[in-house]
Amino acid sequence: MKFINDVDIEGKRVFIRCDFNVPLDENSNITDDSRIKAALPTIQYAIDNKAKVILASHLGRPKGKRVERLSLKPVAKRLTTLLGKEVVFIEDFESREGREKLGSLSVGDVALLENLRFWEGEEEDSEDFARRLLELFDVYVNDAFGVCHRKHASVHKLAELSDVAVGGFLLKKELDYFNKIFTINEKPFVAVVGGSKVSGKLDCLINLLNIADKLIIGGAQAFTFLRALGYRTGKSLVEEELIGEAGRIMDEAKQKGVKFYLPVDFVCSASIEDEAGYKVVPYQEIPDDLMGLDIGPASVELFGEVLRDARVVVWNGPMGVFEVKAFANGTNRIAEIIGSLNALTVIGGGDTADAVSRAGQSANMSYISTGGGASLRLLEGKKLPAVEVLESKS
Repeated sequence: MKFINDVDIEGKRVFIRCDFNVPLDENSNITDDSRIKAALPTIQYAIDNKAKVILASHLGRPKGKRVERLSLKPVAKRLTTLLGKEVVFIEDFESREGREKLGSLSVGDVALLENLRFWEGEEEDSEDFARRLLELFDVYVNDAFGVCHRKHASVHKLAELSDVAVGGFLLKKELDYFNKIFTINEKPFVAVVGGSKVSGKLDCLINLLNIADKLIIGGAQAFTFLRALGYRTGKSLVEEELIGEAGRIMDEAKQKGVKFYLPVDFVCSASIEDEAGYKVVPYQEIPDDLMGLDIGPASVELFGEVLRDARVVVWNGPMGVFEVKAFANGTNRIAEIIGSLNALTVIGGGDTADAVSRAGQSANMSYISTGGGASLRLLEGKKLPAVEVLESKS
């Protein structure tokens, strides 16, 4: 697969598909610009090599309609600050004004298109929409790892249609780290998988059994496994239809010699809103009127001991409802433990990246992915459609 530094971009119009799907507050202020900063090496390289830079991204789920609160205007302002030069904002790349602005770009100039999901064709992988974008540039660069698992026009069909289609530096970094996970010989390899549902992580768990030495299960999905072992779980979230599958995963782990760990206690409450009425109970004594919302202190100690000698750690999914203070301790402590290890530590994007950031441990991890869904797809052992296109073009 080729990357931006493998092709000539001097004097050319370079379209860089980024992932600027950043969190905004109620006033449309960016609350975390880490995804914007992650794209800067590729953008700066294009500027330094005298390209005319056209940036594009999505934000949120406007479903093919213009939604003002999901405009990329705040991103243009933040990029202007971070790059130290004006980023021209293009509200409608098909309008006369938009075409004139893009046509007047000089080498080293940067423009940002409005949210691509304001157009229906983006999420439909529309060839017509892709061809309209194709008229804007000479070189296509995909640096949006976070959406590479989707067949959307700007990352899939557009790359197919482009004469020159390559990856950016962020995409390369992401793929390199995940490739390292599957090829490194350091042992023990510990996988930490949390989150609310087994259904969302089923293929991931099955694939990790082929490479991990130890597998730690946290989050609400742990209750489906406990039910498979015959324990009562109160009002906790359980995927009834997957109890049998959970049992088979534990059986397969045993057959393959993978040590499998479930929480031994939980922080339980009547509801997520009831922060004051929580109690810590052992896994086999969850009351019928309570639900587990975080792993308990004994589980933290157990998981800490399991992780102590790890040489490679992959973590995808929080240990509980970390967004609520009363139920955040388990996730925070696991983040601190993993952050203290002398190991290769790779964190899945999305909620896990957010949790690590809230715990103040981002700087202590080897790598934090910018894409939750895309990183999960790789952990499942599957290909990313947008990456496959770039590989075929090379």
